[in-house]
Amino acid sequence: MKSGFNDTSHVLPRLKLAFAIALSIGIMELLGGLFSNSLALLSDSGHVFLDALSLGIALFAIKMAAKPHTPSLTYGYHRTEVLAAFVNGATLLGVSAFIFYEAYGRFIEPPRVSFDLMIIIASIGLAANLAMVKILGKHSDESLNVRAAFLHVVGDTLSSVGVIAGGAAIAFTSFNIIDPIVGAFIGALILRSAIKICKDCVRIFLEGTPKGIDIMKVKSEIEAIEGVKEVHDLHVWTLTSGMHALSAHIAVRDQMLSQSQKILSSINNMLKEKISISHITLQLEKQDELVRPKRLSDNYNGNNS
Repeated sequence: MKSGFNDTSHVLPRLKLAFAIALSIGIMELLGGLFSNSLALLSDSGHVFLDALSLGIALFAIKMAAKPHTPSLTYGYHRTEVLAAFVNGATLLGVSAFIFYEAYGRFIEPPRVSFDLMIIIASIGLAANLAMVKILGKHSDESLNVRAAFLHVVGDTLSSVGVIAGGAAIAFTSFNIIDPIVGAFIGALILRSAIKICKDCVRIFLEGTPKGIDIMKVKSEIEAIEGVKEVHDLHVWTLTSGMHALSAHIAVRDQMLSQSQKILSSINNMLKEKISISHITLQLEKQDELVRPKRLSDNYNGNNS
């Protein structure tokens, strides 16, 4: 059974290339951080390893989403992407907590840092991150996991800049406390990304209305179509990145089936063209037999009819 949803398999070669770069740079920065005794560089290596993890999860999720639907999984494996992104975000939360813990210890007793090695390694990391930004940038809006990976790389690019600046500042001032300050800054960037990813995933898990879609406007657009008398029990939710679904009850007058079919076609075309919703389930009801529900706005205060 084919999915009928967006295919992101064309992104795989770019993801594989970015994954290889991230893994290589992560190992290099980890070793550089250990030899230079720099928390900033170690934090950045952790961020890069999470870039690699994020890219690996994106690769896995895209392959899983391409698997065919089954009678027991009628939507297929598309939600694998969201689950993977949530695990990724939760991991980021843990890493940021560890960085803050380490930074606190180094604030109390700043260790000596080899700033020259720190700057060299961070500069190589910056070049690699800029390459990954270019590789992923074009496709960053196509998938939640690709976007998560792209945000990781952008954040790590800023981290590399911070590490280089921190190393230069230590070279000129000999203030080793700058290293944990930069490390804490990187931890804050990681924390920000983690919260954003987790919030997006939870919104999808709770089947919340997708960002950028005004459900009252959707209702008005449907009711503006000739032949539609009323819309109720309207729900819009996200299956996975870029895959939105809608269901609704449509009240129409008593009429021939061919006329009702024309109304359904008009609604479907409008939703696809104006709101980019392609998975649509509509139930027609005869207007004079309609049991009037509570107002649509009441439904979203927890009072579904």
